[in-house]
Amino acid sequence: MANSKYEYVKSFEVEDEVMVPNLIVVRINCRDFSRFSVIHEFEKPNDEKSLNLMNSCATAVLEEYPDIVFSYGFSDEYSFVFQKDSKLYQRRASKILSLIVSFFTSVFVTKWKEYFPQMELRFPPSFQSRVISCASMEVLQAYLAWRQNNCHVRNQYNTCLWMLIRSGKTEREAREILKDTQKQEKHELLFQQFGINYKKLPIMFRQGSCVLKRGLEDIVKYKNDGTPVKRVRREVIVDYSGNVASRSFWKGHSYLLYDVGNFEKDINKVKPEYVKSFQFEHKLMPFTWIVVRIDGCHFHRFSEVHEFEKPNDGQALNLMNSCAVAVVKEFQDIVFSYGVSDEYSFVLKKDSQLYQRHASGIVSVFVSFFCSVYVMKWKDFFPEKELKYPPCFDGRAVCYPSTEILRDYLAWRQVDCHINNQYNTCFWMLVKSGKSKREAQDYLKGTRAQEKNELLVQQFGVDYQTLPVMFRQGSSIFWVKEVETEMHNDGPREKFQKKVVVEHCDIIGQSFWKAHPSILDESSIQV
Repeated sequence: MANSKYEYVKSFEVEDEVMVPNLIVVRINCRDFSRFSVIHEFEKPNDEKSLNLMNSCATAVLEEYPDIVFSYGFSDEYSFVFQKDSKLYQRRASKILSLIVSFFTSVFVTKWKEYFPQMELRFPPSFQSRVISCASMEVLQAYLAWRQNNCHVRNQYNTCLWMLIRSGKTEREAREILKDTQKQEKHELLFQQFGINYKKLPIMFRQGSCVLKRGLEDIVKYKNDGTPVKRVRREVIVDYSGNVASRSFWKGHSYLLYDVGNFEKDINKVKPEYVKSFQFEHKLMPFTWIVVRIDGCHFHRFSEVHEFEKPNDGQALNLMNSCAVAVVKEFQDIVFSYGVSDEYSFVLKKDSQLYQRHASGIVSVFVSFFCSVYVMKWKDFFPEKELKYPPCFDGRAVCYPSTEILRDYLAWRQVDCHINNQYNTCFWMLVKSGKSKREAQDYLKGTRAQEKNELLVQQFGVDYQTLPVMFRQGSSIFWVKEVETEMHNDGPREKFQKKVVVEHCDIIGQSFWKAHPSILDESSIQV
């Protein structure tokens, strides 16, 4: 980060470390999955292709993050269990949950065509995520038992519901028939009316799916006497074998015992309220400006692999802007957004009650939706380039108590944009002129802004102030009101409508905010 007088705003960032020895579990679930499944015509009560896509995404997550050793999923959700001594990203909850949900979403969109070759992805899917901080192995066991029981209850109910609907009942009639029915009664309904033995339905539907790691021996070479030299590597597999909270299942997978721990005894009933009490929830302070900042993860590598133009790739920046516009339109509590390079900050109105102001809900959905749009729009901006691997973003939410401090935050980001862009412009001009990256760094070490400007003019004939303003000042996105005049029989009438605009302008001084006073107007807040 660049140094400036606005650096003090970093003091408002709150650490959310999951303390050792708590076990970390991240659960994700699809946002508005009912609508998503209807629009994409998923088979009811279970769409096997959809479930296999979810399993494939979970497999990719375990392959990407070695610290995740086990996951369990059904329908539109997946839970990821980290090894007990994980130090991933210093165990920061917001960082972990946003990266996992972002990567999962990115893979979901990327792999969609593999599983639904005839079905167009009609709108960006997004997932919500949260951290469950398990204080002991008993809590983890109770959590897994709760989720698998939830799978069974929901699947049994939905199987009955859709069989009744297919037999001619309306959805309302079917729900009325099933109201207050017990497990055994549902079994009998399926068998007697439809000849279905529930226990013979595919186990993936009834008990969900496990994705985990097992040891696999590879022969890496042979000794002179012909004896093979073996090496054990971890392979990610999908398992549908049974009760994931049982001691027998856990003992059947030795890596789980080593990486996570052992269950002391089997359990029967679990109270969901007990497990929910371990959810790692951070509720953001009321009547403060919420800023969600998302950043590309390892975007230096991503930009190199995809051959982005240095120091700025206009198409890559316009793709980021397009994704941010989509986020602003999707979540109308956002009043302003500012972006530069691979980051974007979204400002929510002070009285926003989005996701009851739970940081995990807001951050995860913003990051997930942004990433989903990024993958879907890639071809619009890079028609000649293949997306070589799924991108991902991390996020955090920070509260700022006053408009003055919020504006200082935005000024901090724009100052950072200017300093970094000026440095990178000089750096890449030097590299393109024949210097090594190390030589360019040494050349620029300790130089001030004026010296960099002179270097660009004298050595390369470049006036920094004439470079595209988007590169120098970043991008601002916000709502504006437009007035249209419509002619009617009784004369002209004015019609007001809102639209989202992208501008590249100075947001540090007073002029921008005076020109747009309604953006950060607090007068509408109901206290």
